[in-house]
Amino acid sequence: MEPMAYIGAGMCALSMMAAAWGVSQVWTTIISTVGRNPQVKKDVDIYGWAGFAAVEAIALYALVIALVMLTGQ
Repeated sequence: MEPMAYIGAGMCALSMMAAAWGVSQVWTTIISTVGRNPQVKKDVDIYGWAGFAAVEAIALYALVIALVMLTGQ
C-alpha cells in the first residue's frame, strides 16, 4: 500500500473531525435558540435536522473516500 494513501486517509479523518465539530455546533445553536424562545421549537427543529443531515453527509463522503483509498480500488 502506498504511503500517500495513508496520508490521504488521515486528511479524510480531519474532515470527519471537522464534521463532528459542525454537528455539535448545529445542536448547540438549536439548544440555545430554543432555550431563549421555546415557541420556535417546531420551526428550528426542522432546520436543525436538515443541517445535521448535510454536515453528517460530508463525514460519510469522507469516510467512503478514505476507505476507497485504503483498499486501493
